[in-house]
Amino acid sequence: MASLASSRAGTGEDTPKVEILKDALYEEMTQHGSSERLYSQNDLISLNIIPKNDLGLLLKVVQGLCDDRLLVAATDNRTGISWRYRSRDEAKKYTSLPNNETAMVYELIDEAGADGIWSRTLKGRLKIHESVLKTCIKHLETKGYITDMKSVEHPNKKMYIKANLRPSDRATGGPWYTDSNLDEAFIVGLEKIIFNFIRMKSTHFRGGGGEGSTATKTPKKGVVVAGQGAARGRKRAATEMSSEEDGGRATPAAAAASHPPPAQQAGGPGSSRSRAGPAYLPFPAGYNYYPTAYEIAEFIHKSGITNNTTLSEDDVQQLVDILCYDGLVEPVVVGRRKGYRTTRISKQEAEDPARNKELEESGQEVPLGPPPVSNGFVEAPCGRCPVFELCEEGGPVNPSNCVYFQRWLGLD
Repeated sequence: MASLASSRAGTGEDTPKVEILKDALYEEMTQHGSSERLYSQNDLISLNIIPKNDLGLLLKVVQGLCDDRLLVAATDNRTGISWRYRSRDEAKKYTSLPNNETAMVYELIDEAGADGIWSRTLKGRLKIHESVLKTCIKHLETKGYITDMKSVEHPNKKMYIKANLRPSDRATGGPWYTDSNLDEAFIVGLEKIIFNFIRMKSTHFRGGGGEGSTATKTPKKGVVVAGQGAARGRKRAATEMSSEEDGGRATPAAAAASHPPPAQQAGGPGSSRSRAGPAYLPFPAGYNYYPTAYEIAEFIHKSGITNNTTLSEDDVQQLVDILCYDGLVEPVVVGRRKGYRTTRISKQEAEDPARNKELEESGQEVPLGPPPVSNGFVEAPCGRCPVFELCEEGGPVNPSNCVYFQRWLGLD
């Protein structure tokens, strides 16, 4: 009995010391890392707060901080049990809750973070009755500690999140979702803007042919005309591709201010009299200032196209990747710079506003990029007829009664 009394007396004498060490250890933890850092037992000892590295005293201090909700125990695969600290304001919320059930519900919602947690998950992990769970959730909502949320991954589930957190992009779908619905019109519109920006920065425009048309300007690297009547020219090297106005850096605007090639001289095969319609032409080899995903994101941000929606570089990269998968743009890597350019540039004729307007009025989507590669044989029904080998005059299938031709000619 005497030993038990002395033990209790010693515990009472240690209480003020433990309280002082609790405050000192907590303040030291906040100075050496964020609230996400995990402190192992050795990490706490290395803070030099516990006298003589007394593990028993450290246990009392840590237990006291856990009782005050200032420390949260966690399991680390490398170091075993660890602790992370919680802010004092957040700890006050826990200590103000009426019972342990409400505290446990709030703790699980807190651990779920910005992804939120399903109400059925709360019930399954805590093993409590549904009426008790509803009472806890109602109390937390009344206090303003939690709020319900919608998740695009689980649109039919009742999700909860801490009131001071913004739902993660995983839950909201990021900028591509509006009111938990995929905003396809927004995505398609941005794809068109990004494609047109890449085409503008990775090609130069050739005007239409015909008498009186404006002479086309081509990039500096190419054929340099020695004289008006010269038949041959000299090929510039990639290192000579520069611009006095831009300090030696070739840009789409500077690259267009150069000499016309011999093909544009009078009588040449590519002269204004015989040239095809307006189109976008590729830059010569050696041009490496194709737009990057960062530059595209910067252009969208400065233009204010997305209004209140801010797109990060990763968001823009997703749209650029879609254009790559669709075969509309392709990456160009030069050194450490990864830019993008349009594909099949020589086939990308200038847009026809009248045709685009006609498609829009008919409710059809204006296509991006060049038309698909095709020829007369594959367009005609015979090129892809499933019974081509049986087709002959007088046979079961012949051109006179071909249903595919009737459908193709619009006579069906």
